[in-house]
This record gives sequence, C-alpha cells and structure tokens, in this order.
Amino acid sequence: MDDKPHILVVDDDDRLRQLLRKYLSDNGYLVTTAASAAEARAKLAVVEADLMVLDVMMPGEDGLSLTRDLRGQSALPILLLTAMGESEDRISGLESGADDYLTKPFEPRELLLRIASILRRTPKVEGIAVKLLGLGAFVWDPVRAELRQGDEVVHLTTGERELLGILAEAAGQAVSRDDLANRTGNDANPRAVDVQVTRLRKKLEDDPRLPRYLQTVRGQGYMLRPD
Repeated sequence: MDDKPHILVVDDDDRLRQLLRKYLSDNGYLVTTAASAAEARAKLAVVEADLMVLDVMMPGEDGLSLTRDLRGQSALPILLLTAMGESEDRISGLESGADDYLTKPFEPRELLLRIASILRRTPKVEGIAVKLLGLGAFVWDPVRAELRQGDEVVHLTTGERELLGILAEAAGQAVSRDDLANRTGNDANPRAVDVQVTRLRKKLEDDPRLPRYLQTVRGQGYMLRPD
C-alpha cells in the first residue's frame, strides 16, 4: 500500500486545480482533485483523503458550507483557500471547522509548509487508507491502480488503466469524451477513448452490450457507476 499522504484538492478554477495537482504530486503527495463540493463528496465516497485543500468561493455549495457539513461526520483536516483576506473571513473559516486558512494568491512553498504542519499534528489512524471501488465481481484499487477479481490482478493496458482511474475519481458523474481523450494522452481523439471503453467493458461487464458499471451518458460522455 502506498503510504504517501493523500490530498484532495477542491477548486472550481481548472488551471489552479491542475497546477496544484502537479505541484503536490511532485512534492511527494498522492493527489485527487474535484471541481465542486458535489464532486468532492463523490470523491470522498471512493477514497479516504488525509487532508482536503478547499476553495471557499465556488459556484453552488461553497467551501464554508461543505466544511461545516463534513465536520458533523468526519475529522478530515481541511485547509481553506480564499481570495478574501479579512480577519472576519479567516475567523469564519476557522469557526466552520477548518484547520487552517491560506489567502490567495499564495506561495506554493507556504502551502506545502501549511499542509505538512497540519499532517504532523493530526493523529494517524491505522487501518485501510483507501476505499476500494466495488464493480460486481471486480475491485478497483485507486492507489495501486489495479483492477482485481478475487486475488487475481486483471491485465489492463496503460490506456485502459488511466481511463479507469479517471472515471473512478469521478465515480457517479459523467466525464466527457474530449476530457478523457486529453487526460489519457490520446491526442484529443475521442474515438480512441471509445475503443478503450469497449475493451474495458469486455473485461468488466457480464454483458458489454448492456453495461452496468461503465455507462454511456448520452450527450455527456462516460460514467463509472460502482456498487
């Protein structure tokens, strides 16, 4: 099991979200991202993060609301990011249950120091660090990037593994063919994604023509729907 701390980055700014993914990954963290509070909830149903880096100002449910709600059910450490730097805003963030508060724009190294400080003072809970994703007779391990059937590892090509990993991160939500093509390095060719989906269905589904787990969402893309 990978023992890297797992950070969930939640921000509606695509550019910042991807920059933080790369920067934190380059500095030894396992990183999952979400673009909204709703997507963050879906991710937390799949993986157990060690810390959440959460933007305050987002469309729909904002970061303060998500923090308050999570605090009623989880001790997950939360570091808030916001463009609002007034003391009252900081107090509101801490009162909502956040562990720390960083004002945008910020130095990436300061973010690293804040994360390390929170993790140092957070008791480490022994046990399963990652929630495995059940897909009928199969299990997807998001850290090992392995699909297993019982004790056997199912052979996946690199492209299939990347595709399944992206869909697993967004479990329960549709991901566009264009987005999948770009993120799997298929030269923005959605047709290549279709081919990989067809291959994955042959490995996952009892009846690939009537997929239960790897579904097509008309007009939107593909969605992984776990048990």
